[in-house]
Amino acid sequence: MPNSQRTHPMDELKQRLKQILEVVPPKSKIFYIDYPVHSNCGDLLIMKGTEVFFKDYQIKVTKRYSVYDFTEQVEIPKDHIIVLHGGGNFGDLYEAHQSLREKIVKNYPHHRIVMLPQTVFYKNESALQKTASIFNKHSDLHLFLRDEKSYQLIFKHFPNCNVSLLPDMAHQLWPIEFKNAPRKERLDFLRTDIEVNSEQSSISPTQGNTYDWPTLYNRYERKLVHWIGKALRKYKGSVMVHWTWKVYSDYLMHKAIRLFAQYEVIHTSRLHGHILSCLMAKPNVLIDNSYGKNSGYYQLWTHEVNTANMDGSAKGRTSVEQGFRETTTATV
Repeated sequence: MPNSQRTHPMDELKQRLKQILEVVPPKSKIFYIDYPVHSNCGDLLIMKGTEVFFKDYQIKVTKRYSVYDFTEQVEIPKDHIIVLHGGGNFGDLYEAHQSLREKIVKNYPHHRIVMLPQTVFYKNESALQKTASIFNKHSDLHLFLRDEKSYQLIFKHFPNCNVSLLPDMAHQLWPIEFKNAPRKERLDFLRTDIEVNSEQSSISPTQGNTYDWPTLYNRYERKLVHWIGKALRKYKGSVMVHWTWKVYSDYLMHKAIRLFAQYEVIHTSRLHGHILSCLMAKPNVLIDNSYGKNSGYYQLWTHEVNTANMDGSAKGRTSVEQGFRETTTATV
């Protein structure tokens, strides 16, 4: 096949997500649980990709719940599938989300439960065994993992679960188009949280062009996120509050897109800084996080994307620059 007719690697990653339809068929009725309500745009990209997936395949979302407003008294009809939000919070680093996930698996033993693509990380073996003891009792539990290490861990300890590998749900957003040509050379989008890699400190950031999700949004934007979370706690399951969050999270996502569009090259230790760059066909260099989530994802899914490079890999910056020259700019 001529090179010009080859399927773009990002198209292939998006197509892979169709595997979810084997357990959540088109036109299914679902409860979508644990959608994010915070200013980490990585999770917002996952949420937006997930919602596009539901729309593309006519999957009916009867109710949506976040960690703030889901309660154990929620009644879910027997003909509904429970779909859990994907991401990177499966394990013992993010207790609130993991606790919710375990309660749902424990309290709804007769429903099909589908966990969208996650990365798994446990610091403590006892916490892993606790999760495994709950999940292995469920008869219709389907877990999608984003990287080989997570897959092998779950496959080993969760023998009664259905386990598969899939890329991140944000790939359903491909392609993200933007109007303006870049005006600046390099953006450093670097982690500042518990997953920061010690080697990141050796990188010389570009002065005035360094951000992370917490610094992308100003105090007023973050405050509104906080108030929406409080409203969800008070008005549990509120359609109006969810609609407000849907509109506002669109704004937050597009602010990130506008920032990335300003730069020719992105250097990032945020997985979704990398994925967003790929969705925008933006040349990028990915730096690993503290426990290998980023490198595991790159090696499995995005290493063939011509605009993407792993920091220190043999692929080298030349391939990133070549990808930039081959990229066409469209509109958002």
